[in-house]
Amino acid sequence: MLEKMQKIGVLTSGGDAPGMNAAIRAVVRSCSFYNIECIGIYRGYQGLIEGEFEVLTARSVRNVINKGGTFLKSARSQEFRTKEGRAKAATHLKKEGVDALIVIGGDGTFTGAIYLEQEHGIPVVGIPGTIDNDINGTDYTIGYDTALNTVVDAIDKIRDTASSHDRLFLVEVMGRDAGDIALNAGVGAGAEEILIPEENMGVEKMMESLEKSRKSGKTSSIIVVAEGEKSGKNIFELADYIGQNLEGYDIRVSVLGHIQRGGAPSCYDRVLASKLGVGAVEALLRGENRVMVGITHKVVTTVDFETAISGTRPLDKELRRVLNITTV
Repeated sequence: MLEKMQKIGVLTSGGDAPGMNAAIRAVVRSCSFYNIECIGIYRGYQGLIEGEFEVLTARSVRNVINKGGTFLKSARSQEFRTKEGRAKAATHLKKEGVDALIVIGGDGTFTGAIYLEQEHGIPVVGIPGTIDNDINGTDYTIGYDTALNTVVDAIDKIRDTASSHDRLFLVEVMGRDAGDIALNAGVGAGAEEILIPEENMGVEKMMESLEKSRKSGKTSSIIVVAEGEKSGKNIFELADYIGQNLEGYDIRVSVLGHIQRGGAPSCYDRVLASKLGVGAVEALLRGENRVMVGITHKVVTTVDFETAISGTRPLDKELRRVLNITTV
């Protein structure tokens, strides 16, 4: 495989995550190290369909390791969901002479890569880039650590206001299907309660906890809510319910939103992205295909795409236990 590999393409797809640029940089520099031409593909799968290619060199990725977002940009592509769209994409890759493709993103990105390989025989390797940390086969995804630090910093600031005005704040964080950000940031910021999609705490149990806190003399509290948690139709409805059924709290809602995606990546995310970028190129050189490169117990490993995107990651029950103890 090493002798045949001459061109490798790289793209970012789905939601951006801090550290994607560091991953691209590692892919490009690894290609340079192994005397392989690297082709950058702009705007994800949509750019693949439209042939938005550019040769990337070590000079192309200078001063990007510290930048948030992705300089290759990302885009949702409805056309790539069709066989016709994927056929266009494959035609552009073959015309450019690209031997294999590295995709950086989450489960939707990997699903697209599976179809591209199945239908057109293009070798693909994935790098997990998503702040949700909801991919199997890796302990951490690129962007997760930075997002956690962003959320903890925001909650620390919100707590100052909550304490000053005797307020109860409901803070919504990202996580439609996974509560990793909510659970870890909530523990890290000392939240009184954490609501996550993986388990239904129940409104009544939360109300009992808040009532207990109020009777103990606590005049301000922080509840962290993952966006996919459905105790109410939305966080504002949940706030209204608490206000109607619990006296003694001045309630406010803060939705952190896309601030969690932005900003310079943490040192951990830069190092992780660098490891996985090198690992992705070397996986292709070993002849691996349709796999994701991940990190397990500090070791770079590979797992097939189907495993990576199957089901949900198990909840960190030990962390939930820690929360229950430290909020007594």
